[in-house]
Amino acid sequence: MLTQQDLKQIAQRGISEEQIETQLNQFKTGFPFLRLEAAAAVGRGIVAPTEDERRQYVATWEQYKAEGKKVVKFVPASGAASRMFKNMFAFVDADYDVPTTDFEKKYFDQIEKFAFYDALDEVCKKNEGKSVKELIAAGQYKAVASNMLKKEGLNYGQLPKGMLLFHKYPEGARTPMEEHLVEGALYAASNGEAHVHFTVSHEHLDFFKQKVAEKADGFAQKYGIKYDISFSEQKPSTDTVAANPDNTPFREADGSLLFRPGGHGALIENLNEIDADVIFIKNIDNVVPDRLKPETTEWKQIIAGVLVALQQKAFEYLRLLDGNPTETQIAEIAQFVEKCLCTDPKQQKVNAQYLRAKLNRPMRVCGVVKNVGEPGGGPFLTYNQDGTVSLQILESSQIDTQNEEYMKMFTQGTHFNPVDLVCAVKDYQGKPFNLPEFVDKTTGFISSKSKGGKELKALELPGLWNGAMSNWSTIFVEVPLGTFNPVKTVNDLLREQHQ
Repeated sequence: MLTQQDLKQIAQRGISEEQIETQLNQFKTGFPFLRLEAAAAVGRGIVAPTEDERRQYVATWEQYKAEGKKVVKFVPASGAASRMFKNMFAFVDADYDVPTTDFEKKYFDQIEKFAFYDALDEVCKKNEGKSVKELIAAGQYKAVASNMLKKEGLNYGQLPKGMLLFHKYPEGARTPMEEHLVEGALYAASNGEAHVHFTVSHEHLDFFKQKVAEKADGFAQKYGIKYDISFSEQKPSTDTVAANPDNTPFREADGSLLFRPGGHGALIENLNEIDADVIFIKNIDNVVPDRLKPETTEWKQIIAGVLVALQQKAFEYLRLLDGNPTETQIAEIAQFVEKCLCTDPKQQKVNAQYLRAKLNRPMRVCGVVKNVGEPGGGPFLTYNQDGTVSLQILESSQIDTQNEEYMKMFTQGTHFNPVDLVCAVKDYQGKPFNLPEFVDKTTGFISSKSKGGKELKALELPGLWNGAMSNWSTIFVEVPLGTFNPVKTVNDLLREQHQ
């Protein structure tokens, strides 16, 4: 099935022939749905700390940073913003010339509220010889939208989200990239240094670097810190081969194999190369202006304090297991694993070997918010490959929609995953874990796409905060809805939280 040319193409990407065969086989067999025990809820898998506990966790985090530990803020930032502007692309291509849908009317009615308004006004004057207001008065709405989207204007239809102007300030508008630099200074700086890592796509790397070079010094002075800012790209070796509907390799017009990015799960490789004790993970578009940052900062410190407190206890117990623990100590450790790390042994024999395996692994604390109907995954108690039950973040694609009981759990779940993680990635002897070892490879999924008018099947790797972290110790903490402010469409920037 694979030609010599195919093998050469595969080798150039750093992918083995065996990996391709595995992927093609996965198209044939599909992926198993996960077996669920229950949706997580406060009191059953989700911690809701009291005010006193919150204060204690913040103090724990401050103490941890004072010990000189290395903290990194990891921001997946490679996504293009094209989906954000889907409605406006549709308007430009529509067979009418004035705003007609509610979305279009809202965009033009409130256009001056956008942080990019001044920049848009400038490019309209340059390209059209008229300001935004003049173009709108003349009924030239499409010229305004085109100048926002197209390359000769702001090029927002092609830029990554991290490079768009999101928020207004007296000194000038800021991009999400800048807001993440500020956040890094506020809760992730230790030893007077904030380490921030962006994953970016190859075509935007130079632009990101240039913008960071322009902006970082100003924030460093403002917050009295130094920045260490690094970048990585999704590795070609994590791309997956595309298949035809009959599961044979999909080929381009020239006969070569088509490879597609493996989704955010590919970033476990990037995360694995970060040298840090603790890593915060947060999506590029989930940022707020400075006036709302105190709440975000406080809750980041709280979930980091929860992580540190539990990790310290786990390390203490691992050292006990290195000796000759008594039966009483084994029982105490088992209680910690079951109650604090929410791992139910089910039929597993609970002995020192089992407890060591459940303690000596990466740990993550995930902030979860009350469900308000946003699309996406949620927190569940799920069966693992070894028959134990633990906490996982699941997407709808991982759940058997034919199973009424599971669908009820999914639709009635009380909480939602906003991608708000803090991770501990070193063991109790200070050695970094090899994170790919903790991926559950059976949790990928297959989606339908097309290329050049031809149908194809695409394979996504286990998601970064889903199956890629399946075999980590996981703790869920309820965080306020105010800490979750994603921008999925351009009009989301008109929400009060982004003004």
